[in-house]
Amino acid sequence: MASTLIGKQAAVIGAGMGGLAAAGALADHFEQVVVLERDTLPSEPAHRAGTPQARHVHGLLLSGQRALSELFPGFEQDLARAGAVRLQAGLDPRLEPPGYNPFPQRDLGWCSYAASRPTIERVVRRRVEGLANIMLRQRCRVTEVLASPNGEAVTGVRCENDKGASETIAADLVVDASGRGTPTLALLQSIGRPLPEETTIGIDLSYSTCVFAVPDDAPTEWKGVITFAQAPHNRRGGILFPLEGNRWMATLGGRLGEVPPGDAEGFLTYAQSLRTPTIYNAIKHARRLDGVARYGFPESMRRHFERLDDFPRGLLPIGDAICRFNPVYGQGMSVAALEARLLHGLLERLAGNRDPIAGLAPAFFAEVPTLIETQWSVAILDFAFPNTRGQRPADFEMTRNFGIALTRLAAEDPAVHKLTVEVQHLLKPRNVYRDPALVQRVLTKMAEV
Repeated sequence: MASTLIGKQAAVIGAGMGGLAAAGALADHFEQVVVLERDTLPSEPAHRAGTPQARHVHGLLLSGQRALSELFPGFEQDLARAGAVRLQAGLDPRLEPPGYNPFPQRDLGWCSYAASRPTIERVVRRRVEGLANIMLRQRCRVTEVLASPNGEAVTGVRCENDKGASETIAADLVVDASGRGTPTLALLQSIGRPLPEETTIGIDLSYSTCVFAVPDDAPTEWKGVITFAQAPHNRRGGILFPLEGNRWMATLGGRLGEVPPGDAEGFLTYAQSLRTPTIYNAIKHARRLDGVARYGFPESMRRHFERLDDFPRGLLPIGDAICRFNPVYGQGMSVAALEARLLHGLLERLAGNRDPIAGLAPAFFAEVPTLIETQWSVAILDFAFPNTRGQRPADFEMTRNFGIALTRLAAEDPAVHKLTVEVQHLLKPRNVYRDPALVQRVLTKMAEV
């Protein structure tokens, strides 16, 4: 381990999924890693104030599951022991995209796990707590990232500790996993550096969630359901997924003025209005276990740190601080895990350099665009709905029509179906769709319409 150490102390802002995964990536390369979290962290899986979105359906894609398993060997077994529900890819989830009710269900050869966000986070947090050189400090709110007088390097953070006193923590590297990236942006402003350009896609997504006990007569032909809205006119969709403890979590969404209700009766009425009756039929007589939780997501956002010419040494934003995706697609936790795995690989690669920390942010920013390209291409599909805000790509209609034809081909061909799910799970890059033979088959499908 000593041969790969590149610094004395690293500080991570935030103990959400991004911060915990980043801490795991840093542990082999710093004598000490301190994770600073403003919330009180529960000893058991429970919701906390800093993650209001955690009350809704969360998905851990297979790529994210594997990345976390690389950072924390045995993670998948821990997840299963925590009660996560095993899902056979392509077979257990019932997908209801427009034109398919359902899409053909096939065993694609691998499995993932469904669990609540608090349970997934708690499993990862237990792993972090088990690493001797990581200190997890709760009720510690970071108020400022500190820089050298010339602004060229970060020196640490200032925080308000659990006693309400101001405290300065020195760090060779500060990872901003705060979510919104406010500490990074505030530092750049304070030292007179330009802020990264942003690309946004305004979707005004609203959703409501309720948890139910799985009834004795629950359907056996599926374990979860995703009912997609039908652009451009139908803006309502729903997700029903299993949780630990023999529960279902149902999340109903609407966008651009479609707002699901916050009361139990209205929740069922909204579920009944979806394109298909599957979710409503499943929950209409199921026992409700809590009230209805609501949340709003105004826009997907991407910050182009890779376009900055100069960036302070020793600072690295990660996760939502770089890119926030429409949560309907279930990519956020997995992208954070993949970025943490990228961070770990870069630290290994740069450890032999004279000043590895100086090269870390440039190398990270150079590779992140490729890592998030597939996810962002999915976010762009939101332009299928009228009144979506942002710069609609000039080739959007061609891209959308290609995707529709590809879906039709996947419904007929199990091999293509498997390929599309591998891309959706971020196991393969989107550019596999450029294979000439596949392109020709899709174009043939497009011509059949």
